[in-house]
Amino acid sequence: MAGVAKWLRQWVVIPPFAGSSPVTRPILRFYFKVKKKIKVKITNISMSRYRGPKLRIVRRLGTLPGLTQKKSKKKDRPGQHGKSNDSNTKKTTEYGLRLEEKQKLKFNYGLTEHQLYRYIKEARRRQGVTGLILLQLLEMRLDTICFNFGFASTIANARQLVTHGHITVNGKMVNIPSFQCRLNDIISVKKKTNSLNLIETNIKTKKFIDLPRHLKFTETTLEGKIINYCERNDILLDLDELLVIEYYSRR
Repeated sequence: MAGVAKWLRQWVVIPPFAGSSPVTRPILRFYFKVKKKIKVKITNISMSRYRGPKLRIVRRLGTLPGLTQKKSKKKDRPGQHGKSNDSNTKKTTEYGLRLEEKQKLKFNYGLTEHQLYRYIKEARRRQGVTGLILLQLLEMRLDTICFNFGFASTIANARQLVTHGHITVNGKMVNIPSFQCRLNDIISVKKKTNSLNLIETNIKTKKFIDLPRHLKFTETTLEGKIINYCERNDILLDLDELLVIEYYSRR
């Protein structure tokens, strides 16, 4: 079965024997039967998280504290026409403005397009200001909470801490970075030497000194508590969330 699955993945969209004839119909029936059995999800092959150069994204979109803390020596936008397309001379369309704001949110929090659209739908469903609710949902993710506590230098590093089992929520280990924390949840470090040493080192070298007002952290015990939902002024990302909502208004 594994060999058949490997053969199926080589022909992603259309099998090599596509067509309708008495000879090919049984083969096509077998093809789709096997594909359904091994659950090959062809449509989701291109849905992956960005793992390319980060400073290139920062040069194009601006400062993204959740993506990287490094600063590029180059000030021009990336690409062949980066020097000629300065912010003063480049004409950006309304669609281009909304696209860049959406990309800021996507790269800063390390989301895929599908994940971001899911948060948009959830923010629309809830009562209140859609843009603020969207940011609150993203700020209540476990990896973002760990980043705000200073457990990691970036959200990507915080995601790695969570997936490796270094973080506990209310005394129980949680290894899902997208886990939605709730009010009064206690986030702490696993009581192991490797976990404690790693987090202590990251806290000493953190660059953001001020803790958001909706969080409370005790450095001696390495425990944090979620007091309230975040306010717009507590978010480090320079973003116009209304443009992000308008970008998805057609969907």
